[in-house]
Amino acid sequence: SFCRSAAIDVAMIALRRINGIQRNFIRVSSNDIKQFGGICSTTAFPRSFQSDTPPRSFSTQKPSHAEEDDNVMDQQGLGMSTRLPGGIPDFIEKWNPKLFKQVGFGLGAASVLSLGILANDMLHPALPVGIIGFTAVYWKVGTDDLNQSNHTLRRNFPFLCHMRYLFESIRPEIQQYLIESDSDATPFSRSMRSTIYQRSKAQSDTRALGTMRDVYEEGYEWGAHSMFPANHHDVKTRVKVGNKLNGCSQPYSASIFNISAMSYGALSGPAVTALNKGAQRGGFYHNTGEGGISKFHLSGGDIVWNVGTGYFACGKTVDGKRMFNEEMFRENSAKEAVKMIEIKLSQGAKPAHGGILPANKITAEISDARGLGPGPWTEDCASPPYHSAFSTPKQLCEFILKLRTLSDGKPIGFKLCIGNPSELASLFHAMIDTDIYPDFITVDGSEGGTGAAPPEFQDSMGMPMAEGLRLTDNMLKGAGIRNRMKLIAAGKVYNGFSLVRTMANGADLCNAARAFMFSLGCIQALKCNANTCPTGITTQNKNLSSGLDVPNKSVRVSNFHAATVLSASEIVAAMGHTNPRHVTGENLWKRENGIHVSTYSDMHSKYLPVLEGGELLEEGMPKVPKKMQGWWKEGKVIYDSMN
Repeated sequence: SFCRSAAIDVAMIALRRINGIQRNFIRVSSNDIKQFGGICSTTAFPRSFQSDTPPRSFSTQKPSHAEEDDNVMDQQGLGMSTRLPGGIPDFIEKWNPKLFKQVGFGLGAASVLSLGILANDMLHPALPVGIIGFTAVYWKVGTDDLNQSNHTLRRNFPFLCHMRYLFESIRPEIQQYLIESDSDATPFSRSMRSTIYQRSKAQSDTRALGTMRDVYEEGYEWGAHSMFPANHHDVKTRVKVGNKLNGCSQPYSASIFNISAMSYGALSGPAVTALNKGAQRGGFYHNTGEGGISKFHLSGGDIVWNVGTGYFACGKTVDGKRMFNEEMFRENSAKEAVKMIEIKLSQGAKPAHGGILPANKITAEISDARGLGPGPWTEDCASPPYHSAFSTPKQLCEFILKLRTLSDGKPIGFKLCIGNPSELASLFHAMIDTDIYPDFITVDGSEGGTGAAPPEFQDSMGMPMAEGLRLTDNMLKGAGIRNRMKLIAAGKVYNGFSLVRTMANGADLCNAARAFMFSLGCIQALKCNANTCPTGITTQNKNLSSGLDVPNKSVRVSNFHAATVLSASEIVAAMGHTNPRHVTGENLWKRENGIHVSTYSDMHSKYLPVLEGGELLEEGMPKVPKKMQGWWKEGKVIYDSMN
């Protein structure tokens, strides 16, 4: 009938255009013809044009297997793909060892043919060489795939499977350069890195046409400026660390922004040298990391000596365990460059997780920095997750006193990522009971970086910096001992606003690691754990690290520090203050959703209340939420049970 013929013609044209090809004929199934006829007969055409064939009814019943097979064959006959969106392309699914050999024989024939054509001077010599070379590689790779037994993909899809490995290997670069937007923070966004690059090179970092951010997006933060701003030149940017009440006789004047802990070994020698010289130029400190004091750390800048569980540069291996050595500590702590000593309890990127440097990776320079003695080195260099010098809150306080005595009164503190709030409370109970206080506490957030750590620890362990810092600050205030120590915070601080925000959450000063790596030229290649860092920063491969120009990079480190501190000073002054510590949670706002907003002082008040001083020592603790009351009481139980 006319109706059926018209429907078939329409279907043929549509299917040809969908496939993008013109065919001499096209195969349409009888079911499709009936369906088109049925539609036409019941909707668009007069009765006189309807077919005598009954229309096909539309049923919700699942078709039989035979019908499904017919539909697949029909689709294949029409040139239509049967794969789902995002699935494997058809030609890959059809690839198998037999087809691999057939293609290989075809390449072999093409190689022989190219030689024959070359003999008649009909081809450029390079073409047969290329064909023969590719054929040889094709057979070598494919036969290796077929003969191995470790990877199913290689045996099922010889040679072709290496396309997957190729794309997988360059995926990070494709993601960063072609897909990632300016605001995708994985872990640092392009916008974040650009700000650091520009400031380290002393280039203009201003932007036009206003903010690129959605100010009504959940999580948007802003600072409350004052109608009567202060002069940013009057803002204090240095903090004295070290309290005479604690027995500290050599306090240190620190910048509000400094280089966080990064060991030699995790970083290359030139990178450490550039950071240290940059710290010298800018007048801020450089934390050594737990890998000991290397010669690269002694390039003129002030250093904070990080004493970890391996006691590098202050310990020896006894029966396979690293033990603290007082004489080694006394000798190294007396160095003029050492301004403060930090006991590492844990770090944000891998809290309560140790590490091992294999013996075959220990070099003379690493051995010298860590105090491992002369080679050959037959034992691995271990950093366990716990200290051998102490194991209770009270013993930690006694260890702090010992280090202060051995260092002739230099500021002593400890670094940790907050975990169990009750255990933090037990530390404060120990301080009050022993009357021994650290000069500073470094709170490291779980968003912090590391050269290498298990993904579970990086992604799911430890408290983020903002919550950990607020908990520590307010618990110290509630215990009435906040004035005895300074709080240092570390965790993705990279510009003036993040610096001021962190100080508003309770920090006296801040550290940053990855931000200073970007100032050295880090491109976020994510190769820190592979010894193949293309910028020579996190590698011991001298062919790569030698490309890092120390004089140039040290200037960039200093430039970045100066620009960031200036930005923070301008923000503090815009809020009407001349001391960053006067900025509080009331000066910072955050959008909780499209409508509701709150200040930082109002956030998490149930678990992280704002305390003024001594509330935890009052009878019954009436001004303290029940959750924090429970932590404080449980902390006392923990402290008493360990004595």
